[in-house]
Amino acid sequence: MMDAAAVSSRCPCTPQWNLDRPFLTGNFHQEEKSTSVLAEAKGNSLDVCLESEKPIGCYNASLQEMIVIDDLLSALTGIDGRYISIKKSGGGEDAFSFHVDGSMDLALQESAKRIFPLCKSYLLINQFVESRSQFKSGLVNHAFAAALRALLLDYQAMVAQLEHQFRLGRLSIQGLWFYCQPMMGSMQALSIVIKKASAYNFVGSAVLNLLQSQAKLMAGNYLVRSLLEKMIDSANSAYLGILERWVYEGVIDDLHDEFFIAENKSLQKESLTQDYDAMYWRQRYSLKDDIPSFLANSAETILTTGKYLNVMRECGHTVQVPALENSKLTSFGSNDHYLECIKSAYDFASGELLNLMKDKYDLNGKLRSIKHYLLLDQGDFLVHFMDIARDELAKTPNEISVEKLQSLLDIALRSTAAAADPLHEDVTCSVVGIMSFWFQDSCSLLKRLSTLKDLQTGETVAETEEPLSVTGVETFSVNYKVKWPLSLVISRKALTKYQLIFRFLFHCKHVHRQLCAAWEVHQGARARDRHGTAISTSSILCRNMLKFINSLLHYLTFEVLEPNWHVMHNKLENAKSIDEVIQYHDFFMEKCLKECSLLSPILLKKLEKLKLVCLQYAAATQWLMNSIEVPEDTDNPSYESCKVLLKLRKPSKKPNSPTQESSVIQCVLKFEREFTSELQSLRPILSSRAQAEPYLTHLAQLILGVGMDQQM
Repeated sequence: MMDAAAVSSRCPCTPQWNLDRPFLTGNFHQEEKSTSVLAEAKGNSLDVCLESEKPIGCYNASLQEMIVIDDLLSALTGIDGRYISIKKSGGGEDAFSFHVDGSMDLALQESAKRIFPLCKSYLLINQFVESRSQFKSGLVNHAFAAALRALLLDYQAMVAQLEHQFRLGRLSIQGLWFYCQPMMGSMQALSIVIKKASAYNFVGSAVLNLLQSQAKLMAGNYLVRSLLEKMIDSANSAYLGILERWVYEGVIDDLHDEFFIAENKSLQKESLTQDYDAMYWRQRYSLKDDIPSFLANSAETILTTGKYLNVMRECGHTVQVPALENSKLTSFGSNDHYLECIKSAYDFASGELLNLMKDKYDLNGKLRSIKHYLLLDQGDFLVHFMDIARDELAKTPNEISVEKLQSLLDIALRSTAAAADPLHEDVTCSVVGIMSFWFQDSCSLLKRLSTLKDLQTGETVAETEEPLSVTGVETFSVNYKVKWPLSLVISRKALTKYQLIFRFLFHCKHVHRQLCAAWEVHQGARARDRHGTAISTSSILCRNMLKFINSLLHYLTFEVLEPNWHVMHNKLENAKSIDEVIQYHDFFMEKCLKECSLLSPILLKKLEKLKLVCLQYAAATQWLMNSIEVPEDTDNPSYESCKVLLKLRKPSKKPNSPTQESSVIQCVLKFEREFTSELQSLRPILSSRAQAEPYLTHLAQLILGVGMDQQM
C-alpha cells in the first residue's frame, strides 16, 4: 500500500474555502451545534417554539405515524426530524446514532429502527463521497466516489417520490418500509466496503480488490452483486486508463502512485555498462505488492510489455501498439477481453524490440565480434599483438603505458584479418590496476574470481598465493564498447565474464608461446648434433608440457566454447523476446565459465599451478641451454633464431664438464618431478568429478595421458 503522505505532497490541496463552507458539501446536516450557537438561540423565537412543542406521545396513533414518516423521510437524507435526531459521537467516520422520543408508540419505534440502517448507510456513503473527492485520494477513489454520487442521486430521487406519495396521503409506515427494502441490501453492502476502505485508507488496487471480494461474497444476491460490479467497472475505468498507457506506450502516468508497477528513477541505463551488479533491467520497473486480483495472473506480462516499449522509446524509436478494433481497456468484464488486448500488446512489443535489436543494432553481429576478440575465435590478431607488445607486457601493471598498449593493439587489429570487421574499433585494452573500473587492484585470475560473489560455488580452498611479480601478461585483458540498448544483453556483468574467460585463454596462449620458444631452442641444439642426456631429458619434458597446454587449449576452444556457442546461437534465432535472449546468453556464459573450470577453485588452482611450472621451466631453458657447449658456427639459421628469441648470451668456448651436465640433468628432473606430481594430483580430482559433471570427462581424457612418456 502506498504512502498517503508522499502522494498528498505531490497532489494539489483541496481549497480551504471548500472546508470553511460546509454548506457546499451537505455536511452541515451532521454538524453538532456548538454551545455558543445554542446559547445564542435561547433568546430567539425558535426556542419558544421548541419549548411549546409537545412530546409525540401526546398525539394519537394515526397522527404519530404521520409525524414519524415525515421524520424518517428527513432522516433518509441525513436531516434531523422533530422527534428523530441524528448524533455523531466519537472520532470514527461511522459513529452515527439515531434517537427517538421515548413517548413514541412502541410499534412505531420498532418500525423506525428497521429503517435506521438505511439512513446510516446513506450518511456513511455521503461522507465517503465528500472525503474521497479530494485530490489526494487518487483516481480510483475519485471514480468510485463519482459512481456512488450517481447512486445517491437515484436514492434521493426515490426519497423524493416517497415524500410525494406521503403528501398525497398514500404512504404508511409499512409502505415506507416496503419501498425501502430493495435499497437496503445494496446500501449496506456498499457501507461495508466503505467502512473497510476508510479504516485502512485504501487507494488504488486495494479499493478494487476490496470491491471484488465483496462482490464474491454477494454471489447469491443478484441485485447487490450487479450493483457492486457496476461500482467495480466505474472504479476500474481510471485504473485501466493508467494500464492502457503502460501496455500501449510504455509510460507510467500515475500521479497518485496507484499503479501496481513501481518506477525507480534513480537507476539509469548507463549503469549497465559501468556497474557489475547493475539492477537496471530488473529493478528500474518492478511489481508492487498490491496487484488487482483480476490482473494477478498477467502482471508479469504487463510489466514486461511496458518495459519493452520503454526501451524502444528511450532509443528514440517512436512506437505505439497499433490500435485494433475493441482494443480499448475500458473494462475487465467477464469475457476476458482485456487479457486478449494485453497478450496482443505483449506480442507486438516483444517482436518489435527483438527486431530492433537484431536489425538496427545488429545484436548477432555484436555477439560474433565479441566471440572473435574475447573468446579468441579469430586469434591471428592476438599472435601479432603478443609479438609486438612482448616488452610492454613484461612490465608491471603500474609501469605499463596503456596508451602505448592500445596503439599496439590497434596496429595488430588493422594489420590482420580483423581489419575487415567494422566492429574492431570497439575493442580496447585494459590492464588491472590501471584500468580498474571492474578490478579493484592488481590480482591474479583466481583472486578476481573469489571477489565475484555471484560466481562463488561454495568450494573452500586454501588461500591462493599471489605471484611475487605480477606482469602485464597476468593482468592484460580486452574490453569491448557496448552501447544502449545492446547493454541489456551484453551488460558489464556479461562482459566481465567474457573477460574472465579471455584472461584464462590469453594466459594459456602465453604459456604455449613460451613452451614453443623452448622447443625451438631444443630443436636448434639437435640441429647442431647435440644429443646429450640433458638435452634429451629436457626435450621430452618440453614435449609433454606442450602436449598438456595444447590439450587444455583444445578442450577450452573445441569442447567448451564452440559447442556452447552454437547451441546459444540456435536458441537466439528462435527467441521470441529480449528476456529469452538475455536468459540464453546468461546461460551460455555460466555454462562456459563452469566448463572452463573457472567456477571450481580447486581445479582451477591445479591448472594454474601446472601453467606456472611450465612458465618456470620455459624461463629456465635459456640457462639450461647456455650451460651446454654451443659451437662457434653462428651462421646456422636455427641458432640465430634461438639467439634472437631467447636473447642467449655468447656461449662459452670451454666444453662442459660432467659435473655441469649432471647439474643440468638434475634441474630438468626437478621440473619433471614437479610437473608429474601436479598432473598426478589432478588425476583423482578429474576422475571423481567427471561422474557428477560429465563435461570434465573430455578434459580428463585429454590431459590424464600427459606425462606417460616419462613413465615408460
